[in-house]
Parts: sequence; C-alpha cells; structure tokens
Amino acid sequence: MAQKISDTALDYVINEMIEVVENSKDEIFNISEEARKEHEHLVKELKETKEKVIRHIDDGDQLEQKVRYSRQRLAEVSKYFDRYSENEIREVYENTHAMQTKLAMIQQEEKALREKRDDLERRLISLSHTIERAEALASKIAVILTYLHDDFKQVNKMIESAKEKQEFGLKIIEAQEEERRRISREIHDGPAQMLANILLRSELVDRSFRANNVEQALVEIKDVRKMVRSSLYEVRRIIYDLRPMALDDLGLIPTIKKYVANIADYNNTEIEFSSTGEEKRLNQKYEVAFFRLVQESVQNAIKHAEASLIQVKLEICKNNLTMLIKDNGKGFDTKQKKDKSFGLIGMRERVEMLEGKMKINSKIDKGTSILIQVPYNL
Repeated sequence: MAQKISDTALDYVINEMIEVVENSKDEIFNISEEARKEHEHLVKELKETKEKVIRHIDDGDQLEQKVRYSRQRLAEVSKYFDRYSENEIREVYENTHAMQTKLAMIQQEEKALREKRDDLERRLISLSHTIERAEALASKIAVILTYLHDDFKQVNKMIESAKEKQEFGLKIIEAQEEERRRISREIHDGPAQMLANILLRSELVDRSFRANNVEQALVEIKDVRKMVRSSLYEVRRIIYDLRPMALDDLGLIPTIKKYVANIADYNNTEIEFSSTGEEKRLNQKYEVAFFRLVQESVQNAIKHAEASLIQVKLEICKNNLTMLIKDNGKGFDTKQKKDKSFGLIGMRERVEMLEGKMKINSKIDKGTSILIQVPYNL
C-alpha cells in the first residue's frame, strides 16, 4: 500500500512539473507573439516616421531657400526704402517673418521626428533581442519537456523494473522453498514409503526362509523387486524434474523431444516439436536456458492458456539461436499488465542474461506466440 502511494506521489510530482513547464512555455510563446506584433507595429511606424523626416527635410530645404530670397528682398527694400510704398514694405516684412516662423516650426518638427525615429530604432533592437531570447528559452523548454515526457517515463519504467526484479527475487526464494517442500513430500510419500515397505517385505522374506517356506519367500522377493523398480522410477522422475540427465548426456534437442513427448502424453495435449539447422551440442548454459524456456512456455500454455495444440520450433543458425512457441489457447491482452506474472518475467530474465530478445504476441481467444532470439556463434 505504501509503495503504491509512493508511486502515485512520484507520478503526481512529475505531472505537476510537466504542467508547470508547459504553462511556462505557453506564457513565453504569448510574450514572444506580443513582442513580434509590437515589432511589426514599430517597423511600420518607423517607416512612416522616416518618410516624414525626409518630407520635412525637403520642405525645410525649399522653405530655407525661400527665406533666403525673402531676406535678400527685405535687405533690398531696407536699403532703398524710399523706392517702395508702405504696403510693399509691410508685405515683404510680413512674408519674411511668416516664412521664418514656418521654417522654425518645420525644423522643430524635424528634430522631434528624428528623436522619435532614433527611439523607435532603439526599441526595435531591444524587441529583437527579446524575441531571440524568448525563442531560445522556448527551445530549451521544449528540450526540458521532452526530457520530462520521455526520460522521466524511462526513470519510472526503470523503477518499476527494479521493483519487478525485487519481487521476482522474492518469488524465486518462495519458489525454492516451495520446491523443497514439494520434493520433500514426494520423497516422503514415494521412495521413502516404498523403501520402508521394502524393508518390511525383506523381513517377511527372511522369516519365510527361516520357516523353510521357499515358495512364499520367492513370491515376496518378486513383490520386493516390483517395489524396487517403482522406487527407482519415482527417484528418476524426481531427478528428471530437477534436471534432466539427458540434457547433460544427449544435449538440448533429444531432451526437448523426450520432455515434449512425456508432457503431451501426461496432459493429453498435442505438442509438436521441430528443429532446423545443425543439430549439435551447445554451451551448457544455453542448453539449460532453452530447456527451461521450453518448460515454462509449455506449462503456461497447458495450465493458463488451456491449449489443445502447442508448437515448438528451434532453429540453430551460425550466429544465433531462435525458438518459437505457439499455442491455440485463450490468449491474453499483452497491453494489460498482469500482477504476479513471474513466469514470463523469469523467461525474460533468462533471455536478457544471454543478451537476447523475447517478443510476445497474444490476442484474446486467438492464442499466443513467443519468439526468442539469442546471439550464439557455433
């Protein structure tokens, strides 16, 4: 329960971080968009201001020439004052004054426009830097989001995998203890009981001989032989379940053939086995691993999938070993994770220890196929 709360808390923290970063990204995007709009507006305003500055310069130059001419005219009127009438003199003075006033206004407006142009250019430079920083920050946040989305999920998977391995380790210990109990019961109920019976029957043989009852002694000896054979069979069966001697003596393929035949007969299930490639002895760890993989797959197909047909194919190539186990059982949803599915976890562990890959394909009511590929140089 505490572990589930811890997992939920971690997911909550990661989701909160992702949400905060995504909101920050949206805010930066909005800031960048507003800066772009302001930049476009200022560019347009700067263009208009520059055009006004040029027009004021042209108007000022033209008016300055007119003022210069008017001053010359005023100087001439002042010099030859007696040649002009009062109205002409007043008109020259008024025109000169009006043009000078207008020129001063134009120059003042030109100065204001120049200052506005310079201010707009400074603001545009500042906005350009703001947009660049916003884009750079948005790019960094995108990288962070990718990290949070992908890498943190990987962290979660790694944590989850570590928990699975821990649980798997505990399950192995439990399985070992259970296996010890099972073997103990089997030896107690089987060979041990039979040996006790053999001991009792041997005493009967001894009594019969002492009583000179040879026929009865021979009958007892026959029964003792039967019991010895049964005990030997039980001991060999227990040894085979622990580790088939044929695996050491004959190799992988003959052992799988024998195992498949025994399991098919015992469970009344059709099991087909075929092998291709060079049939030769492999490194011991590969033979043991592949035999255990066949065992687990076949047992799962019979026990859980309730399959009526199981196909096992082994291919021994120059650079790899490939095994395919298919059944026509009830299948399962591979996307839905099953609790305590330690059989498949154990198989995957074995394959990974051999640096191989295992792929499971299964659909409800359409059977299951397990493909195992392991690198191996003959």
